[in-house]
Amino acid sequence: MMQPPQQQQQAPPQHPPPPSGGPPGVQQLTGQFSQMGLRPPHQPPPPPTHPSSPYSQPSHAQQHPDLAGPPGGSGPVGYPGHYRPPSMDYTGAPPPQGMGPSPVPGMEAANQLPMLSEVDLSIASDPRFMRFTVSKIPNSQNNAAATKLPLGVVIQPMALDASGQDSIDVVNFGATGIVRCKKCRTYINPFVSWHDAGRRWRCNVCGTLNDVSSSYFNHLDQHGQRRDKHERPELSNGSVELVAPGEYMVRPPQPPVYLFVVDVSYSSVASGLLARTVETIKKNLDALPGDPRTQFGLVTFDSTVHFYHFKPSLKMPQVLVVPDISELFLPLPEDMLVNLKESREVIDLLLETLPGMYEKTRNMDSALGPALTGAYRVMAPVGGKMCVVLASMPTLGDGRLKPREELRALGTEREHAMLNPEESWYRTKAVEFSRVQISVDLFCVAPAGQQTPFMDLASLTALSKFTGGNLFYYPGFAVEKDGRKLEEEMGGILTRPTGFEAVMRVRATRGLKVTQFYGNYYIRGTDLLALPNCSSESVFGVEMAHDEAFLTASVICVQAALLHTTSSGERRIRVHTVAAPVTAVLQEVIASVDVDTLCNLMAKRMLEVALKTGLDAARHRLTQVCADLLRSCRAFSAHQPQGGASGYHQQQQQQPAGIPSTLELLPLYTMAMTKNVAFRGGTDIRPDLRTYMMQLFSVMNVATSRAFIHPNLFALHTMGNEAGLPVPPSKDSSTDEATLPPTAGRQKIRLPVAVNLSGERFVSEGIYLLENGVSLYLWVGARADPRQLAALFGGMTSVEGTDGGILAQLFEEGKEEGDYARRVHAIVQALREERSLRWLQVQVVKEGDAGLEASSLYRNLVEDRAAFSGGQYSYAEFMGMVSRGGGGGMPGGMGGGAQGVVGGMGGGPPPGMGYPPPSSVMR
Repeated sequence: MMQPPQQQQQAPPQHPPPPSGGPPGVQQLTGQFSQMGLRPPHQPPPPPTHPSSPYSQPSHAQQHPDLAGPPGGSGPVGYPGHYRPPSMDYTGAPPPQGMGPSPVPGMEAANQLPMLSEVDLSIASDPRFMRFTVSKIPNSQNNAAATKLPLGVVIQPMALDASGQDSIDVVNFGATGIVRCKKCRTYINPFVSWHDAGRRWRCNVCGTLNDVSSSYFNHLDQHGQRRDKHERPELSNGSVELVAPGEYMVRPPQPPVYLFVVDVSYSSVASGLLARTVETIKKNLDALPGDPRTQFGLVTFDSTVHFYHFKPSLKMPQVLVVPDISELFLPLPEDMLVNLKESREVIDLLLETLPGMYEKTRNMDSALGPALTGAYRVMAPVGGKMCVVLASMPTLGDGRLKPREELRALGTEREHAMLNPEESWYRTKAVEFSRVQISVDLFCVAPAGQQTPFMDLASLTALSKFTGGNLFYYPGFAVEKDGRKLEEEMGGILTRPTGFEAVMRVRATRGLKVTQFYGNYYIRGTDLLALPNCSSESVFGVEMAHDEAFLTASVICVQAALLHTTSSGERRIRVHTVAAPVTAVLQEVIASVDVDTLCNLMAKRMLEVALKTGLDAARHRLTQVCADLLRSCRAFSAHQPQGGASGYHQQQQQQPAGIPSTLELLPLYTMAMTKNVAFRGGTDIRPDLRTYMMQLFSVMNVATSRAFIHPNLFALHTMGNEAGLPVPPSKDSSTDEATLPPTAGRQKIRLPVAVNLSGERFVSEGIYLLENGVSLYLWVGARADPRQLAALFGGMTSVEGTDGGILAQLFEEGKEEGDYARRVHAIVQALREERSLRWLQVQVVKEGDAGLEASSLYRNLVEDRAAFSGGQYSYAEFMGMVSRGGGGGMPGGMGGGAQGVVGGMGGGPPPGMGYPPPSSVMR
């Protein structure tokens, strides 16, 4: 058994100064700059490095010419601010000499962009990677302004397929070299046009004609398309991954590095967090990607910082304590990261003994800031993934925070101040991490007690936001209740497909420009997203606008290119290209709206409004945007047939006149967003929970945000006999997927029919399952069928007097005996597979409960009135207000009472009032 760490004093290591002129990669790029007549990039001071390490050179992303700026740039910690030499491309390969400084020519003839007849729009881009808000683009600024429809795309560049696999075609151009436009550097894609019998191709972004090398040449068919089109994925598929040649590399590809920074203070030990964290790490060691190159490290902290020496030659790991957190140093800088395979026995021994080393601690302090500084120095030469587990608010050293939660300010104009960081140290540190390719996944655990402790997530979340990481929050943590959720989510972060040291750029056809990005990233220059890690769950919103009065192109293309290193050590470029026709007919634009993507971008934009001007302003703005959209689109859709979302219930649909069929759900979704935990008013949402939900919303993909905005509510007690069973594959290839029943999961489990999100739907004989993309709630009526209860809760025929937490544990541990239980568990598992980033934890709420779980459930009943200013609308009332173009007070003098049948909620639509919620958002 290892002994507890002893206080050790060691002199800081002495590193030789960097060689004159910087690392070899810097000298190489300096020469390239001088050849192109541009000054070399300003190089910030390098982090502490090990001269023997090949990774002591700046990373691929750090060496991109796009990242260079003039000396004395305005960005923090040596960043070049918003300066970017526009002629440079981020992939490391400079454009040919003699090219002008503008990547897209400013004055080109209209016929220099591919025409509609030259572009094969039958090539459908996979919506899991990129989704437009509209699939037809208005042809002018005036027409775009007339519809008031936001233009943009939501990008999930490394999304997995329905089976959970990373299935994308990989293309190796070999000696030909990567084919891309010589002017704007757009990658070859299916939407370019071919000319001169296939000897040249016209770029679909800038219109430049490019020569085709002899090794890439092929003849054209009678339609002007290459004869080998279907044999080349880059010409027949909108999404491909290109193997990057040697000139795209400045240093050896980064190995997967996993460094854990774990809180070992009293709060962590007493709550069981430390033991469950160590158990999760041990469980996932064999699944960490990158074997045999994977590297491992561990740092723990309380009031001091502890480093661990895992050298393979050791029989026992060594614990090295640095008690002086004001002058932190690395005791053995070259041995803090080790090869996981070579040091596995020593690592396993440490993980087995680590919980026991601190089991008797009474240290309540948390020196998170110094621990992060130490971890930075360990990882800086290589970069990688840092997993931080925190059990209390930092109280010592750099980055210490102070309690600033003011419960009396909730629901007032002062509330949004608590949603913004008070301490800038974490943002500055996150930018430093991004510069050396370190991504931070932050697990904040607030142990259970009389009141959930305040952790100031608003300040801490910068660590994940600016490094491309993720934030996880566990309020009221109890290991029996929340241990599995922590284990599943941490395991997913460690093992899912990940691209290291990545950057991404979005290009659009001339006439459109990118105006805003949303997500977790740090932007370098004006349009280059720095992503130390990019996983299969990374999502980015991109807003666009017309850059010219009229679009000269008949087809608009948007291309997102992600340069990254795979866990196996290959440098790749993942390229996604989508195309949309341009039209002057505004009815066509309105008819092409994707309301789910539209609401996803609307929510991301309004989160920024909420942080800057307050939650009231964000809710008012959401309502006003909805009213403006409906008002502006009514005139253009006056003769358009009105559709309805059939199958949700049997009531007759009654749409207000003039609302376009593609926007019929917009009022419902908008009202739901104003009542969502990220935006809703009242005094029952504490700042940490609000911050967490806002951060979740900002990185959600379209499918998850659809459920987060308008959750799914299923009546399990009356579900059909086919619900919970896989849908058999259709033998008819022409079957329209829209006519198939709603399904979820990899096995396409049929879901029950969804019911209205209103308390009036709950009956005492019922059992209901609500899913909102983040959590699962099982509502059990007081007179539910004893046979169904026994199937779900281990033989219990009555839930009266049983705690909801115990019921949830019984449900998770159920043996799924009987057909009913198997089908319910299949539905739960299928929903979890749909939301792979957050593990959906089942929370059981009994009829009459009034605890936190019950309040959380009832907040999802968005079609009822809510008891906060601006939320006293039922759906019928909200529809009437926005259809009249208002964004203000209650419509028609209707009151806002908060009476209802469930938990103070209720107030559904008046009798006979039909409305069009979807039959299921799992489509």
